[in-house]
Amino acid sequence: MIVREAHPGEMTAVGELRVAAYEAEGLLTAHPAYAGMLRALGTNGHGEVLVAVEDDQILGTAMMDPYHPGSELATGPKEAEMRALAVDPNAQGRGVGATLIRAVLDRAAARGATSLLLSTQPAMKTAQRLYLAQGFTRLPNRDWAPIPGFTLLAFGRTLNGTTPPPG
Repeated sequence: MIVREAHPGEMTAVGELRVAAYEAEGLLTAHPAYAGMLRALGTNGHGEVLVAVEDDQILGTAMMDPYHPGSELATGPKEAEMRALAVDPNAQGRGVGATLIRAVLDRAAARGATSLLLSTQPAMKTAQRLYLAQGFTRLPNRDWAPIPGFTLLAFGRTLNGTTPPPG
C-alpha cells in the first residue's frame, strides 16, 4: 500500500468512497446533505487529498487542510485540519486509516503546522479509538455544531514535540 496525492481524475472516485464509507456506518442519517460535501471536499484545490492505493485500487482517503479563513477548527497558520478520513468498507481492519493519519501528520508538519485538529461524530467510536491510538486527545472546548442539534467532537495532536493545542 502506498499513500500519495489523489490525481484530479480520481476525485469522483474519492468522493464516492467517502460517501460509501459513511453510509456503511449509518453516519449520514442525521445530516444527509453532508454527502454532497464529502463528494466535493478537495475538488476546489483547497488542501491536499491523499489516497491509500494498492494494485491501482483506492482503499482509503484523507485530506490535510492547512489553516485558511474558512477553517472549521484551525484558528491560525500553525494549525491544520484532517478532514474526511474514509476507508473502503472492504479494506477496513488492514491499517489503512492509521497509515493515512500518519501521512496527514507528516504533510501538516512539512507545511509548518504545530498541531493537527479534526472533528468526528459522536457515533464514530472506531475512528475515535484510532485517533487516540495515534496520539490525538479530546478537545471538548473546540466541539462545534455545523447544524443545530448536531455536535461534532474535536480532537487534536501536536506535531514535532510542540505545545498541545488549546482545547
